[in-house]
Amino acid sequence: MEAQSKAERRAINRRKHFEKRAAERGARGPRGLAESWMEQARAVAAERERGGDPEAWNDLARTLSQWVDRYQQ
Repeated sequence: MEAQSKAERRAINRRKHFEKRAAERGARGPRGLAESWMEQARAVAAERERGGDPEAWNDLARTLSQWVDRYQQ
């Protein structure tokens, strides 16, 4: 087995955690899946911000705003 850096292990663990939670929520149907994607979106935006890219939050906010505009009528 190849040695992994701390960052690689962290990424693998995050992916496993997300997949486990997504499977559990997926059993609840589309609502559960949407909850998983919202959780993942917040995590990605926060990680990008820590890496110096605050634009991820702006993009997420625009995307959610467009979705709300489309369905809230």
